[in-house]
Formats: sequence, C-alpha cells, structure tokens
Amino acid sequence: MVAAVSSGLVSHISSQRWHQSCISWSPILPYGQEYPTRTLGQEVPLPMARGLFLALLSLLLFTVSCTQSSLVLRPDDASHPEEASQITDTPTEDTSDPSKAAPSKTTNEEEENVLASSPAQEGSSANGESPAAVDSEEEPYTDQKLVDDALYYYQEALEYWNSGEPDRAILSLDQSYQIILSIQDEDDPEITQQKEDLRLLISKRILEIYASRTHLQMDHSREMPLAMNQYVTREIKRFQTTERSFFIKSYRLSGRYRPYIVEQMRKAGTPEDLSWLPLIESGFKTKALSKARALGLWQFIASTGYRYDLRRDRWVDERMDPERSTQAAIAYLKVLHGLFGDWTTALAAYNCGEGNVLRAIRQQRVNYLDDFWHLYPRLPLETARYVPRFLAALHIIKDPEKYGFDDLELDQPLITEQVQVNRQMRLQDIARVLDVPAKTLEELNPSLRYKATPNYPFTLNLPADTSTTFLAKLEEVPQWTPPKRAYVVHRVRFGETLSGIALKYRVSVRRIVHANHLRSASRIRAGQRLKIPLRGHIVMAKSTPSPRTGSTAHYQVKRGDSLWLIAQRFNTTVTEIKTLNDMHSDLLHTGQIILVQAGSR
Repeated sequence: MVAAVSSGLVSHISSQRWHQSCISWSPILPYGQEYPTRTLGQEVPLPMARGLFLALLSLLLFTVSCTQSSLVLRPDDASHPEEASQITDTPTEDTSDPSKAAPSKTTNEEEENVLASSPAQEGSSANGESPAAVDSEEEPYTDQKLVDDALYYYQEALEYWNSGEPDRAILSLDQSYQIILSIQDEDDPEITQQKEDLRLLISKRILEIYASRTHLQMDHSREMPLAMNQYVTREIKRFQTTERSFFIKSYRLSGRYRPYIVEQMRKAGTPEDLSWLPLIESGFKTKALSKARALGLWQFIASTGYRYDLRRDRWVDERMDPERSTQAAIAYLKVLHGLFGDWTTALAAYNCGEGNVLRAIRQQRVNYLDDFWHLYPRLPLETARYVPRFLAALHIIKDPEKYGFDDLELDQPLITEQVQVNRQMRLQDIARVLDVPAKTLEELNPSLRYKATPNYPFTLNLPADTSTTFLAKLEEVPQWTPPKRAYVVHRVRFGETLSGIALKYRVSVRRIVHANHLRSASRIRAGQRLKIPLRGHIVMAKSTPSPRTGSTAHYQVKRGDSLWLIAQRFNTTVTEIKTLNDMHSDLLHTGQIILVQAGSR
C-alpha cells in the first residue's frame, strides 16, 4: 500500500500541481496503522526502506510547498491563534548533496513580520520563479508625503543653484511647485502653513535666479529701452486722438512736480525717464483716486504705502504728498528692479504687483529676460496697456513735433517755504492771515485730508517769501477744535450679530467694538444698546435755530431728510456738508447729528 501511495504521489509531483496537493493531501497510512519499528541491529526489508524514503521525501516537498503558498494566502491570526506560533519541523537529510539540502526552520510569525515590513516586495520561490502578487493595501500617499517630496525637489534646486546650474535649478523648482499645487486638502492648518511657506521660498528663489541673470547684463543700466512695436504704436495713436487733451493737460501739470522728481531720481541712480510715470498713473494730479483705491501722483494703495512709511491717519495721507510719495515710489521701483532685473518688467510689477508678474513668468516657456514682449500677452489687461502706454508717452515727449504735439506747455515749478506747526489750524484761517487764496495753500499741502493741520507736529508748506509773515502773525491764527464723532444708538434684536449691525450702518466692526468698549465682537445680547459711530460729527458749540451766514451749527437728521434738502435749508452745498463731516457717501440715518455751516450762495 505504501508503494502504491508513493508511486501515485511521485506521479502527482511530476504534474507540478502543488497548490492542490498542499490543500487536499491525506496521510500516507490509514488511521490507526503505524510504520513497522525495528530494534537496534534489525534489518529493514528493502521495500520498507524505499517506502520510508519516499514518504520522507513527500513530507519534505509538502513542507516546502506549504511554506511557499503561505506567501500567497496569509493565515488569519484572529481565527487561528494557535497557528501563529506553530513551528514546522523539516526532516534532516544528508546535506552532502547540494541538490538535497533541506530548508531551514521557519515560523508563521516570522513570515507575517516579513510581509508586514515590506508589503510590496516580491519574494523568490524555491524554483526561482516569482510568486503571485501580495494581496495587501499600499501605504496611502498623504499630503505630508507630498510636502516632503516638494521640499526634496526644493533642496535639489538649491544644490543645482549653488553648483552653478541655474537651468536645472529652475526645473527642480518647477517640479516642487507642481507638487505643491497638487495638495488639495486645506483642512489641516499645519499642512497649509507648510505649503504656503514652501510656495514663498520657491517664488523667491525663482526671482533670485532670473534677476541674477539680468544683473550680469544690465548691472549699470540707467536707461529705459524705448521699444517700438504694434502695442506702442496703438497707444501713440490714442494719445494723438481720443486722449490728446488728457496728454496735454497732464504734460502741463508735470511742470509743477517733475523738477523735484528728476532731482531725487538722479540721487537714487534710477533712469530719469521714470519721472514721467505719474503722467500715465495720475495725470500728475496729487489727489487722483482710482477704482482700486490707489491715491496720489504715484497711485499707491494703502498697503504699499504702509510698506514704504507713508503716513495715513484721520488728518494726513502722505500718498497725496508729492515729495514723500516720490521718495516711496523710487524706493519701490528700485526693489522691483532688483527682483526682476530690467526696468520694463519692474514697471509691469509696479502696476499689477509682483505676484501677478511672477505668475505670468511661470506660465510661459520663453525666458522673459530675453524679450519682455514674450511676457506681455500673459499680463492682466490693464497692465498690458500700462507698459506700452508709458513707452508711447516717452516717444511723444522726446519728439513732440514728430507726433503732432507742437503746442505743449509746462506750469511753473512750485516754490515753497516750510515751517513746523504744533497745533491744529484751518488752512482758510492761515490764508486769511497771509492774504493769499486758500486754494493756494490747499495745492501746496495736498496731504491734509480736511484742510486743517493735525494735532501733532506737521511740516506746513507756504508760498515763497511768506514764512516770516506767518511766524510773526501766528498768534492771530485761531486754534481749531475738531468736532466730535456722531453716534446713533442701536438696540440689539434677537439673532443679530455685530457684523450684521456694522453692515447695516456701513461702519466697521472694530469701530463699534472700540466705541462700546466691548471685549469681544461675539459678546452682545438681545436688548443691549450699542453706540454706532457714524461719518457725521457733533459740534461742541451750542446750536442756533437760525444760523447766521458763516456760522456753524449741528443738525439732527430727521426722517425723510437728505443732504440736498439740508443744504437747501442752510443755504450751503452738499459738498461742503460732506467735507465738514468726513462723509464719503450721501447716506444719512435718522437721529444722526451732523455739522452744518450756513452760507450765502
């Protein structure tokens, strides 16, 4: 029977169907029967010895097959805990023949450890063939892993940059930036912060590489490249036709301020042609205000003004000061030239911001330093006109007769004297003492928002040869007491929020919090009364029912009132009321108290 079973097993081996034999194999001898034993020195018959050999060989092959199969079908430790530590002993064979070497002792637990430590690793079978793929989940590619990969490419870019390979550094930075863009989950604040920090590092490094290339070519350049192309030609035609009056008027106003601008640019070492930039920025108007809330000759927005120390408070806005804003503009232009390397691109960044220009640089394949006009189509529409518009103005200014401008005139430069004042005075009172038009003082001091000096030391510009008179008659100028802010009382209703109340009255949440000494913007309750600061003021003098011409009174707004009706009642103008009350809209609230000055129109 042993011989029959063994011969059948050998035949089964030859068919190489080991998976089925491993699963459905049955014992060699029937249950209850044992192999014959012999005492020491007793000979075993030859058929019995052959049967034992084949049985041991079958057991050996069975063990190897099951060990290999365990790499495909991992045992369930939870359902078979007793098998987790079971040791499979293989019979010892004569290892003198390398082809009959027995496998070493292994455990199911060791196999589990190997698989767990390397889920994707493929093992090798006993016959040199690769086993089936492991049925296990790969480790998820987390956002943190993406950040780490992006940081790796950034570090690689630094190595290329330090070794003098800027092109390869740019490629690595681009790869790093693409990985950053693939991170979509914004819920994790730590990941978001890492992402933004790395984005900033990448942007700065790209600018540094591009700028360094241009420094090598234009390190001492103080000239504006006067390109002439279809874009510049189109802007020249506009100045010759639809915008001709604007150009002539702006050119005339430039005579007031440009001498000072040129002087400062010579000191800073920047191209003098940049002194014409206010012509297209503001038309050389000190109080020009754009839709984007950019203000002054150089059209600074508030945030950029703060960056370059331009003061902006209740009384003064130095963005309208020709001297202070010119100094800030020169500093800003030099920074942009240092970042981008050429003045044309610096002008584009001055108009739309560094971030927009950098984004356009990244979207193009051609190096913008070789030709700015490759970058031009990717710029925002307003900026796309900005640079050729400026170049068109330069072409006309350098040869006005060629383009039909033979009637250009310049205003005389402003000549002023400066004095320090330490108290609040209205410009109209100062003008009366100096016997000069009030408008003259307003033009010389455009940074004063309400035609009055602030309550701190201020440098006042006076017409030439008037400073001595002013100091001698200073005591004759009355001190001005600014009116207090006007308030209305709002009773909080159930469900209202401070932001909703602020939106209703068109004031900021911060002003309401400050006026009511609130600890938090979220701590209000139904029935609470809040003071809402408005744009109007309350005068400190007593009101008069019928104010005399030129006298000042305060007026409480009634239902149905409008600025026009109030102006008609007091024989004044809407503009005068808005100026006195620091109002930027015609909106009024019932109960609001405003300052009114009766006039004689």
